[in-house]
Amino acid sequence: MLYCKTFIKDPSRDWVVFIHGAGGSSSIWFKQVRAYQEYFNVLLVDLRGHGKSREMSTMKAYYKEKYTFKTVSRDVLEVLEQKEIKKAHFVGVSLGTIIIRTIAEMQPGVVQSAVMCGAITRLDVRSRVLVWLGHTFKKVVPFIWLYKLFAWVIMPKKNHKESRSMFISDAKNLAKKEFMKWFRLTYDVNPLLRYFKEKEMQNPTLYVMGGEDHMFLPPVKKMITDFDRSELRIIDGCGHVCNIEEPDLFNDISIKFLKKNAAHTPQEEVL
Repeated sequence: MLYCKTFIKDPSRDWVVFIHGAGGSSSIWFKQVRAYQEYFNVLLVDLRGHGKSREMSTMKAYYKEKYTFKTVSRDVLEVLEQKEIKKAHFVGVSLGTIIIRTIAEMQPGVVQSAVMCGAITRLDVRSRVLVWLGHTFKKVVPFIWLYKLFAWVIMPKKNHKESRSMFISDAKNLAKKEFMKWFRLTYDVNPLLRYFKEKEMQNPTLYVMGGEDHMFLPPVKKMITDFDRSELRIIDGCGHVCNIEEPDLFNDISIKFLKKNAAHTPQEEVL
C-alpha cells in the first residue's frame, strides 16, 4: 500500500486524485489542496519509492520487481480500492500524466475526467538525447547530477526556478537503486506514447501547459487537433510545472473543468 492522505469535503462529493511525476512527491500539490478541497474530496498519493511511500514497510517487496507503467498504475488502483473510491477525477503532472493514461487503459470506468499538467505525449530529439545520456552515464555519474541536468534542460528559465528546485529537492530523497528502477521506465515510454497519441482517452481531458514548456507543449498542440474529448489551455510565462509557477490560474482553470464534469457538485457552484 502506498502512502496517501485524504481531505474529505463531503462523502457525497466527487473525488480528485493527484499523481505526481518521477522523482517528486505529493508535496508538489501543496498550492492546490486548499482550493480543491472547497469543492471535492481529495486524495494525495506518493508513488512507490517516493515521498513517504519509501518508508512504508509493505513496499519493500515491490522494490525487488521490475517497474512498469502498469505495475505503478496498479499501486494507485489498489489505494482507490482500499479507500472504496470507485470513480474519481485525476490530476497529474509530467510523468504522472502517463500513469493516468495507463490507469484509463487498465480501468477506464475509474477515470471520470483528467487534468494533465505538463503532459508528456512524445519524446522529441532533445528528450531522447537526454534519455540516451542518462542510460550511458548512469553507472558512473551520481544520479542526482543526471536529475539536475534534466531539470535544467526541461525548466531552463529564471522564472522556472521554484519548480526546478522543488523537483531536485524531492529527487534527493530517492535511493539510487530506486531512481534506476524508475529511469528504466524510459525504455517503455516511446512505444506507449505512440499508442496514446493514436488513441484518445474515453474521458473528458484537459491539458494545461506552460507557454514556455518548450519540450512538451508542441506535441500536445499537434495531438489535440485530432482529438474530440480533449481541450488545451496554455498559461503564458510558465514552464513545465505551471501548477507551481501560476497556481491561482491553474487552480481556476482546472477546477472549473472538473466541476463541469462532476457528478456530485451542486449546480450553483458550477456557475
